[in-house]
Amino acid sequence: QVQLVESGGGLVQAGGSLRLSCAASGRTFSRYAMGWFRQAPGKEREFVAAVSWSGNTYYTDSVKGRFTISRDGATNTVYLQMNSLKSEDTAEYYCAAGVVWAFTPGEYAYWGQGTQVTVSS
Repeated sequence: QVQLVESGGGLVQAGGSLRLSCAASGRTFSRYAMGWFRQAPGKEREFVAAVSWSGNTYYTDSVKGRFTISRDGATNTVYLQMNSLKSEDTAEYYCAAGVVWAFTPGEYAYWGQGTQVTVSS
């Protein structure tokens, strides 16, 4: 069992930056792939970024070069550094943990409660 708690969301102007954090409980954190997803009102939840247990990363095209995902095994924390934010990045952001290297919500077994990111233009 893994419990995830996100933090770091907020209101930021376009072009600004935010860093999201996801604190994971449990001693098997290193065995999970970790992902960030987002969901805007009226839209389906979509993949943003993922980091594997070995540190490999993968991003959706719309955030490549602007977002960076990382994980800290010492603190069981996953981060999403978001730079050059755009209004279309506005969404509820969710952290997720899964046992496979995947980029769709259905492949992730554990989810946090979400944190809101609002980018004003």
